[in-house]
Amino acid sequence: MSQPQIPAVSEFAISDPALLGPPRSSSDRFMRRLLRLPADGPRASADQARKAFQTSIAVATVRCLLMYIVFPFVLPAIGIAKGVGPYIGVVIGILAMVSIIYSIRRFWRADHSKRWHYTIFGTTIICFLIVLAVEDLASIIS
Repeated sequence: MSQPQIPAVSEFAISDPALLGPPRSSSDRFMRRLLRLPADGPRASADQARKAFQTSIAVATVRCLLMYIVFPFVLPAIGIAKGVGPYIGVVIGILAMVSIIYSIRRFWRADHSKRWHYTIFGTTIICFLIVLAVEDLASIIS
């Protein structure tokens, strides 16, 4: 009696559309390449994408609170940390940008329905953070 043939994984991927994932547009494929996401990589869940989004927003919020409230008003009022704002701003800005990129990647890995919305939102924030980093670096250099 012969044993049943078990198809190879590649045969499943070709014959089972559920394993292929949703069909992707050329712009989706471009973004996935830009974000260096493998086509056959593990998918993230919507919950993981949401958590990454919350973390990136929290880091950006902390940066804004420090740079626009704590460093210019609170610390000088109590006589400490004068002039450290730009140094810390660069570090926190870089952390915020990395966190936003990480969360954008998570949205794309999850094939989240709002991935394009968040990509535009995150990219806009990154642009603002780059401008602020250039201002901070100019302040440090001068």
